[in-house]
Amino acid sequence: MSLAEIQTRITKAEADAGRAPGSVHLIAVSKVQPLERVEAVLGEGHRLFGENRVQEAAGKWPDFRARFDGVAVHLIGPLQTNKVKQAFDLFEAVHSLDRAKLARKFADEAQARGTCPDLFIQVNTGAEPQKAGVLPGDADAFIAECRKLDLPIQGLMVIPPVDEEPSLHFALLAKIAARNGLTGLSMGMSADFASAIALGATHVRVGSAIFGDRVPG
Repeated sequence: MSLAEIQTRITKAEADAGRAPGSVHLIAVSKVQPLERVEAVLGEGHRLFGENRVQEAAGKWPDFRARFDGVAVHLIGPLQTNKVKQAFDLFEAVHSLDRAKLARKFADEAQARGTCPDLFIQVNTGAEPQKAGVLPGDADAFIAECRKLDLPIQGLMVIPPVDEEPSLHFALLAKIAARNGLTGLSMGMSADFASAIALGATHVRVGSAIFGDRVPG
């Protein structure tokens, strides 16, 4: 499937859901993709990308930013507290804020710099022990804690369990966001972004459907 086909499907899903055209942002997940594939998508005019690791992003995006105007890169993978300074340098947004210690690191760095990436709080809607994210029952308190730190919380992010109906998790995330006055919903991937858009997704994360199968290094 091509970038254009994905964009067409997103436009249709927006229309089917009664959403305004362009209300959903497509994050092209470029992690572990060969540079030539990423450059090809940049050449088609796409400018919003997602990375999972700080180190990989640091080796890839400074050069692309120098050559292509208007690039934005979002971190969609877990972040260690000792990589926060680098995250400020590399990313326009971080979708994986998931614990108080990390929130305090962001707050300290934001205070020092006078700026901060947009932040999405990751919610572990399936309460999976191996997965990052605040538990649904703790989400309201954590959102309030982040707001007290003056962090720019734009919304919530979820990665549903692979063996469960994703729309149930999208609906739960949307409910938590709505009661906390958050409008950003980072949810939906290659196989399920249409249902995510129907339930209010503002950012969908699509990788292999755009780039082809990943090439682990």
